[in-house]
Amino acid sequence: MNKIAVLLMAHGGPDSLDDIEPFLGHIMKGRVPSAEIIATVKDRYSQIGGKSPLLEITNQQAAALEAKLNARGNQFRVYVGMRHWTPYIKETVREILQDKPTYLVAISMAPQYSRLSVGAYIETVRGALADLGGGDLAASFVPHWHTQPLLLDAFSKKVKSRLLEYPESIRSTILLVFTAHSLPESILAEGDAYPAHLQETMHGIVKRLGALLPPENIKFAYQSKGMSGGKWLGPDIEDVLKEAEANADVLMAPIGFVADHVEILYDIDIYYKEMAKDKGINLNRIESLNTAPLFIHALASVVHASLPL
Repeated sequence: MNKIAVLLMAHGGPDSLDDIEPFLGHIMKGRVPSAEIIATVKDRYSQIGGKSPLLEITNQQAAALEAKLNARGNQFRVYVGMRHWTPYIKETVREILQDKPTYLVAISMAPQYSRLSVGAYIETVRGALADLGGGDLAASFVPHWHTQPLLLDAFSKKVKSRLLEYPESIRSTILLVFTAHSLPESILAEGDAYPAHLQETMHGIVKRLGALLPPENIKFAYQSKGMSGGKWLGPDIEDVLKEAEANADVLMAPIGFVADHVEILYDIDIYYKEMAKDKGINLNRIESLNTAPLFIHALASVVHASLPL
């Protein structure tokens, strides 16, 4: 039976505090990060266990996806490649080529397209295939899957579950804020699809929530903007929290992420939560998708939809 390779691609994260300087150097394309930036990032990771859980979770997602895809036959193998840390995408492409599949499906674990994220992942795979002699391998590169129905179902299930944990007497007053990683505002001039894709994901989830919340209690904001200068996409979640009333209940739903990592475990669970507490706001978030069965089903559907007829 033909073997189909599926490559899951994610950002990557350090395996220890000692990895942080070279990890940042890779993100900064060889430039040396300042001592201040290194110290700041080390402090963040030290507060979430001293490393990123992203590789472990992505490997778990890959294993669950492979089992799902092979439920009716051993046709698929799922691989993991990271853009900014080991296993690097090029290393994984080398492994894929050694296994000699007949087809490759490459999927970024960021469902919404941006040239700076998904576009860069795809170019990295294409470059690796060319460099390693795999240019003839038939392949599909998934540009986006932000409105995949099962993905929207998986997110809405997490939102509903968390909303129903609130007492019914206050549920209609909760401020639900959908979030995603901010990017430089310069992408707007390039016509980047990222902001529109995020809105489409949010609207698909909201439609599934029905009448659980009044429309005026639902917002979108960007989180986790970078440390570099210049303007970043807004509104920023920090501004939303500053404008929220004291004693408010705010539920964050990060829809640009499909796994726990530093932007979830530090930015939301520690930094934004402390900021909200200082204003007398009760901040919570939905559970991440990680290996939720409905999410794995969504990934499997993306793979099947990407195969040649």
